Amino acid sequence: CELVSNAADACDKKRFLSITDGDTASLAKPEIKIKSDKDAMTVTIEDTGVGMTKSELQNNLGRIAQSGTKKFMEALGEGKADVNLIGQFGVGFYSAYLVADKVEVVTKSMQADSPQYKWTSDASSSYTISEDNSDPIEGSGTRLILHLKDDALEYMESAKL
Repeated sequence: CELVSNAADACDKKRFLSITDGDTASLAKPEIKIKSDKDAMTVTIEDTGVGMTKSELQNNLGRIAQSGTKKFMEALGEGKADVNLIGQFGVGFYSAYLVADKVEVVTKSMQADSPQYKWTSDASSSYTISEDNSDPIEGSGTRLILHLKDDALEYMESAKL
């Protein structure tokens, strides 16, 4: 639910920026798609929102990845997490690791001539960012790919999604 909320926020931000820039002619209808792939054991959430630059990936996702995400998620699972962190940027995103052992974020910023990037992490204190052209995003947006843990495969069922 938090991940879909993030996608909706990205669509809202794109709409707002397009209106304030006077670029409403090229503004497509916002979309959020959720799909599962049983063979790959993944759930994908894709939006047509604002997307992120490499710098935004580093600052938004990378900084949190380096700040003890694994410890926070373990504390959350044990009920010992600092509740003051809830609601801050990134904490909701990292709830993905409750069901996924690897997360990929493929994104393309709405900024002119922005390349598409892929951010990948397995909830350790490290991540990678690389340019990505494997499945191009049209316009701008973000594709979040959750590689589900074996005990979370029920989330591939449409009734659970």
